[in-house]
Amino acid sequence: MIQKDIASILTPKIGAAITSLTAGGGGDNTAVVGLTIDRAALGLPLCAQLTIAWEAVLAAAATLTLKNVLIEQSADGTNWDATAYKTFTDPGVVATGPGGGGTVRGATEFSVDLQSAKQFVRVKHTPDLSAANTDTAKTSPVWNFAGFDRLPSA
Repeated sequence: MIQKDIASILTPKIGAAITSLTAGGGGDNTAVVGLTIDRAALGLPLCAQLTIAWEAVLAAAATLTLKNVLIEQSADGTNWDATAYKTFTDPGVVATGPGGGGTVRGATEFSVDLQSAKQFVRVKHTPDLSAANTDTAKTSPVWNFAGFDRLPSA
């Protein structure tokens, strides 16, 4: 039988609290540390699609950049390895304010091979607004775990 219901073998999890930032102020160009995910509690998924959803209110030509996106790992959920499990190439500018300014929305995706990851993982990312003090943005990472040793029972 061919598997046709992909949603039945994905497990979504929120990656971090929704983070708000203001250009030149709170949250801007500051690392966002994600929530701890216990892979064992999920059935030890072997891979994931990480999506960072974002919304920004930008002046004309102002930008939102995502950088320093990485996955950390831990054996106990408390003591995190000094070296990141996976570091992604910076996606760079993900949004540019339209002429006259306005709201821009989107999502940036990353594929994660978790086969050799420890039991606990979390995501970190740094959103950065280019304007001095008026632009605002929100980011929210979401995991979609897959690649389980066993498919869920029907």
